[in-house]
Amino acid sequence: MRVPVPERIEPADELGRVHFVGIGGAGLSGIARLMLARGLVVSGSDGTDSATLESLRALGAQVWLGHDASHLGDLGPGDTLVVSTAIAEDNPEYLEAVRRGLRILPRSAALAAVMAGRRVVAVAGTHGKTTTTSLLTVALQAAGADPTYAIGGDLAATGVNAALGTGETFVAEADESDGAFLVYEPFAAIVTNVDADHLDQWGTPQAYAAAFDEFADRVHPDGFLVCCVDDPGAARLADRQEASGRRVVRVSAADATALDGVSLWAPGDHYVADALAALAAGEALGLSRADLRRGLAGYTGTRRRMERKGESSGVRVYDSYAHHPTEIVGDLQSARLLAGDGRLVVAFQPHLVSRTRIFGAAMGEALGAADEVVVLDLYLAREEPDPAVTSGLVADAVPLPADRVALASLDDAPAVLAARARPGDLVLTLGAGTVTQVGPALLDLLDARGTGAAG
Repeated sequence: MRVPVPERIEPADELGRVHFVGIGGAGLSGIARLMLARGLVVSGSDGTDSATLESLRALGAQVWLGHDASHLGDLGPGDTLVVSTAIAEDNPEYLEAVRRGLRILPRSAALAAVMAGRRVVAVAGTHGKTTTTSLLTVALQAAGADPTYAIGGDLAATGVNAALGTGETFVAEADESDGAFLVYEPFAAIVTNVDADHLDQWGTPQAYAAAFDEFADRVHPDGFLVCCVDDPGAARLADRQEASGRRVVRVSAADATALDGVSLWAPGDHYVADALAALAAGEALGLSRADLRRGLAGYTGTRRRMERKGESSGVRVYDSYAHHPTEIVGDLQSARLLAGDGRLVVAFQPHLVSRTRIFGAAMGEALGAADEVVVLDLYLAREEPDPAVTSGLVADAVPLPADRVALASLDDAPAVLAARARPGDLVLTLGAGTVTQVGPALLDLLDARGTGAAG
């Protein structure tokens, strides 16, 4: 559901009590965590229980499973409802909030409310936002800046996706999928790339690129823009912004010497570019290169971004969030380097009908860099099914012999992978949906064979 952004966004301290519909999501849970840290009274609801909900309860949030109008308690017009875009228009808590005249905010406006009063560095781009935001956060922490941060994934080092810092800087992942990044007014920004996606929202690649120009135009005149110019779209954005008088810092994976021997947690040119962007932003903020590099060297990853899940029977299992052809290419390059002499076996779950309709063949082509591929049923998320758009669009485009490509349901995928994997292989599960459940289930099956132990 799309909730309009109000003309004026009140600072978090003026929102009264705040109730989140979909509080367990990556975006809303981080905002709720920050509001709790600032002393606000927070409640929320979600469809299923999770470790995220349990951690919010431990911080003082009242959280319900399922959605019901009674969950709003005695909230009144001075209080606030925050909704996820995944929430339906007939959600009973939303309808009750409308009836009571509560302030209703989309995720973007709620994040802007907690940004108020801080020097914001917003990280945008089609790919690499979460990793780059995470890298910048740990680099600034190592340099003594102690930023507040809000990330679309849990930092491995802290186990959380958001925390309140004592410094003046707020590092935020800025999502373009629903136009959220056009709500923020950052001091500075990073754009990792501009590679057409979310065309269900933007319509055309041209409109998508134009949104990044609008985002960059919102950067403060005294601030700066960091662009990863290995990507043609980001390079063109850098040129246009510099021509308008913006201070622009360009980075490229070809300039890896700037990392001065820093060993990153995972290989791959795209991760090098992400680290360079974080380094450049930190330096532009006036922080020590040596301290920033120390932070980058100590970065241990973010959940679902080339995350090592374990090893059993000589089979290593990783999980990553790639769901766009460009992301698949990058993560398979990284996984191939990690696999060494072993084979690369990939389980991919297409995400969204609209994305699969447009990019399904390109997804399949990108998966051809693996040795074996298992394509799962399409993950619908917020869209209705379309009989003409299935995982077959992806599987049929994989340029491998037929016996090395399989289709499987989510439930069957662990067994299909276990039958194909052999000692020395690296299995990579890919996608933005429920495919993350496959890796642990695969490790359990391999453990049951009695020839190894999960690690």
